[in-house]
Amino acid sequence: MTTGAPTPTYPARPRRSRMRTFLPLGLAAWLVLEIWLLTVVAGAASGFAVFLLLVAGFVLGSVVIKRAGRRAFQNLNEALQRGGAPSSSGSSGNGLMMLGGLLLMIPGLISDAVGLLLLIPPVQKAIGRYAERTFDRKLREAAPGTLSDAFQQARMQRPDGKVVQGEVIVREEPGDDTPREPRPPLTR
Repeated sequence: MTTGAPTPTYPARPRRSRMRTFLPLGLAAWLVLEIWLLTVVAGAASGFAVFLLLVAGFVLGSVVIKRAGRRAFQNLNEALQRGGAPSSSGSSGNGLMMLGGLLLMIPGLISDAVGLLLLIPPVQKAIGRYAERTFDRKLREAAPGTLSDAFQQARMQRPDGKVVQGEVIVREEPGDDTPREPRPPLTR
């Protein structure tokens, strides 16, 4: 028995992730909260005091970003002089330090507080460990053939930087009867 409704000819749209759904709402709520807090503090103290706080946060954030960038460049320069890859131990907190500096530069008191928290070394270590565990877990849970394979291949590099020679295998789709010629190996 038919209902008279046409059957859709397009494939079903995949579900949106939670982050993609709630990120714009969270960003809007954060902006409203920042503006509200700035007006409350300006009413309690003065507008000039709030202006000085925002300028001080911008200057401190730029100093922090400059320092973290200089530290990352020194780490890279030392690694190139040694002839190896940059060590992750010296630059583990640089990304979070730069993020903290960026949050200090953004006008607002909540972003300044979060930026200052990211400048504390124990907080940087805790967030770094949590991010690494989460990244590894997501990598293990990902389906084969997705982007996780590229990350796995990037992790399996030789310490001397040499490329391991291999062969590219092209998987044919079912029903694809097109003959393919083998590709020549890549040479450097």
